[in-house]
Amino acid sequence: MGAIKRLRSRKIVDRQTDWVVYTPKSRMKQPALLLKELWRDLLASRELAWQLLVRDINAKYRQSLLGVVWAFIPPIITAAGFTLAKGNGVINIGNTDLPYPAYVMFSMTLWQTFVEALNGPIQAVTSAKSMLARINFPREAIILSKLGEVFFNFGIKLILIFLLFLWFKMPVTGSVIIAPVALIHLVLLGTFLGLMLAPMGALYKDISMGVTLVTGFWLFLTPVVYPVPSEGMFGAIVRLNPVTPLLVTTRELATTGVISDPVGFWIASGMSVVGLIVAWIIYRVAMPYVVERISS
Repeated sequence: MGAIKRLRSRKIVDRQTDWVVYTPKSRMKQPALLLKELWRDLLASRELAWQLLVRDINAKYRQSLLGVVWAFIPPIITAAGFTLAKGNGVINIGNTDLPYPAYVMFSMTLWQTFVEALNGPIQAVTSAKSMLARINFPREAIILSKLGEVFFNFGIKLILIFLLFLWFKMPVTGSVIIAPVALIHLVLLGTFLGLMLAPMGALYKDISMGVTLVTGFWLFLTPVVYPVPSEGMFGAIVRLNPVTPLLVTTRELATTGVISDPVGFWIASGMSVVGLIVAWIIYRVAMPYVVERISS
């Protein structure tokens, strides 16, 4: 057994001995076996993912004076700034379906969730580099832990959303029950993009810094502080933005109950699901190379 070692290879599990044997054959040559391994490792990573999730949440809030309040501060400050600018005629936003402060705070909460889902895989792989180099474990565990943290953070933000409905006396429709479905698709889109960048993010810090710059610009191409433009070049760009139909549909299902762009929503949702599967395969194939680089 001394000949067994880490290679850029496909692993085969002997079910009788539980030994993991590495061969030089590419995993991509047997896609059925690869998908079976992906599913098996996903299930096997649940317990470790839970432990990492609890550890990260405790570490995040243990050394913070304000704690979960930080989840509320960005949307509140953003809404206050744009409401002040709109009220004084500095910017012309147009009419929104909701009271403008509520519109911005709700939309900003959804945008934050998308950005957290995008950054999660990159941060997970970057922070776990030492563990990846020393321990052989299902790589999906660190991704699942970050995904769990995204939903945990959104659970905290639900308090703000609940208060918005009460303060502004916003009506609640029956469609609010299926709003989480649209939210999950929004999170899947962010996870898909983050998972594609995660292997490179572990090797180069430029990736995380670039994502920060891109998402800062991306925010202004997403109808977070303004309604979806109906015409013009800028309106076309906003409507082509894959975040737009997912974010807008989540907001509409939770408030008015009227979906303005169902076709765009399903196209973006399909792209998110298919993209996530492809990104997952690329992540699994690329990680042995990444681990070898960070270990050398």
